[in-house]
Amino acid sequence: MKLQISNCKKAAVQDGMIGLFFEDINYAADGGLYAEMIENRSFSFVDCYGDVGDYYTKPAWGYGWNATKECGEGRMEYVTGSPISRVNPWYLRFTAQDAGQGFWNKAYDGIYLENGKTYTVRFYARAAQYPEGNITVQVTKDGRICAQAEVSCIHAPEKTWQKWNLYEAVLEAGETIRNGRFTISLTKPGTVEFDLISMMPDDAVAGVFRKDLFDLLKGLHPGFLRFPGGCIIEGNTLENRYRWKESVGDIKDRRTNFNRWAVHLTSEENGWHTQYSHYNQTLGIGFYEYFLLCELIGAKPLPVLNVGLACQFQSYELVEMDEPEFQEFLQDAVDLIEFANGPADSTWGSVRAKMGHPEPFGLTMVGIGNEQWQTEKIDFFGRYQAFEKAIHAKYPEIKLIGSAGPDITSERYDKAWEFYKKEVPARDNFCYAVDEHYYVKPDWFYAHTDFYDEYPRDVKVFSGEYASHPISGMNLPQANTLGGALAEAAFLTGVERNADVVVLASYAPLFARVGYAQWSPDMIWFDETKAYGTPSYFVQKLYGENMGTVTLAMDGQEKELRKEQVYANVSLDERTGDLILKVVNHNDCEKTIELDLGSFRAAGTAKNVILTGEGEDAYNCIEHPDSVKLSECESNAADGIVLPANSFVVTRIPTVR
Repeated sequence: MKLQISNCKKAAVQDGMIGLFFEDINYAADGGLYAEMIENRSFSFVDCYGDVGDYYTKPAWGYGWNATKECGEGRMEYVTGSPISRVNPWYLRFTAQDAGQGFWNKAYDGIYLENGKTYTVRFYARAAQYPEGNITVQVTKDGRICAQAEVSCIHAPEKTWQKWNLYEAVLEAGETIRNGRFTISLTKPGTVEFDLISMMPDDAVAGVFRKDLFDLLKGLHPGFLRFPGGCIIEGNTLENRYRWKESVGDIKDRRTNFNRWAVHLTSEENGWHTQYSHYNQTLGIGFYEYFLLCELIGAKPLPVLNVGLACQFQSYELVEMDEPEFQEFLQDAVDLIEFANGPADSTWGSVRAKMGHPEPFGLTMVGIGNEQWQTEKIDFFGRYQAFEKAIHAKYPEIKLIGSAGPDITSERYDKAWEFYKKEVPARDNFCYAVDEHYYVKPDWFYAHTDFYDEYPRDVKVFSGEYASHPISGMNLPQANTLGGALAEAAFLTGVERNADVVVLASYAPLFARVGYAQWSPDMIWFDETKAYGTPSYFVQKLYGENMGTVTLAMDGQEKELRKEQVYANVSLDERTGDLILKVVNHNDCEKTIELDLGSFRAAGTAKNVILTGEGEDAYNCIEHPDSVKLSECESNAADGIVLPANSFVVTRIPTVR
């Protein structure tokens, strides 16, 4: 096989084209990227039930909490009356009959401590009937104390009202443990009320993000981050939808909400109730934290907004466009831009400034809806037009992302494109890009590397959610195979080749906690102790780091290579002079591509990064996180590119002309 390198420049590659999509699915936020270790810290969780069009919740204020029994069992009551915040009004009223009685938290799979590391515990408490004594905070394992601190309790004089006080303690781990028990106990008999109990590792990035997960994100060098979803934007009910205004400000004033994925795959057989029924959102990562995350990893923010519709797959609820309530959705969009970009003395810019960021975040893009589509009862196109008019009346510079619906094969998709093709040429800045989603088998990706070759060039595409699915289901790390990742890499050669059409692209979903995943495959898997990148992670990393600035003409060579099950594209980094070749070998044997550099002249050795493993079914897991990994080597361009069996190779050749 031979590849002739052309000197004809084709499509300019948008800077930051390869990005990330974050949705709070698979415990990606609470229990994941959000470094909080306590589960149901504000005694506000609910238990979720239901099916399409009929969802409901039951109070579960005490979920995850239990009384200790080593010194006898104290009394736990979940009450309201004098809350620290009316937004989450329930709190724990604990009564110890004897000294040493207390309560402990489930903390997902239990507390994980690393020897020598420190953790900060904060909680609100009110000594209701506790004239003396202190509060002990511990992490224990099999009865032994692994970390401990005693907090001096503030006592009110007799016959006076005791207010809520914020307490803080630092725990230092004396050993490394898993499945530890976080416990709070009273040193004397009495009654104390507790709320917003938090335990955070002191190495949490910005005091918010779990460090190993943050580092994996930053290591991808993403161009943008789409957030906060996904279906949770819409909610299974409109009451359940994601309201960005409830996610900013003091964490005690952020309303806990049930997660849309708590009722994934409910059925009559399981009583409309699954093992994830207590999956809730504390909003500890809210819109401020998402913007902050973008800044810290160097990604442009791309928030997505609800358009007055609950999830079209899961619900029939909507706000009609002629109802006064619809204006709330439009105003939320305009106010969000002010929150992100407005001066520190503006209404919503002042909220951002008070949270610690007086400078604007530099928002340039907003998504209008998630996977919305036009029906006889739902005028999504009219809703899009209403949002476009409201946003651009005040912020004409903001780029808007439209929706092509949940797939790329149905009538819904065709109708969407008819709408955008009609409106975009007629109205400047009407739609920056149309969001397309596809979760498909590997063979589809291989067969459609030319998918965007014939797309119109005047309407751009955001490849917003895509993933190869060799298999699908809950809790399947083995779904992230090398073969699936190679199919994605092959498809992306076509996406890159058509960079004048596809301006943004992101894999989905991003995170999955082992044992807590409603959806597989996913890019990054983790448990309480560690995290790892899947083969798909490495494909995204290689693309994110090696996009170049312009593609070079393939002149049909990609079609000839496809006959050999080899998929390739070539780009040029005009800043460095590097030729960048991306090549997938979908064969069980090694292949070599001979190179003709044409008018380019190699100015040094080629640098090759290779993704491969032991066959297409290879995958990474917690026990074996490096079964599929990257390797690097140098070579002489005159010797061509050696492609190991079932591999993805990125080659950078320094050149002069």
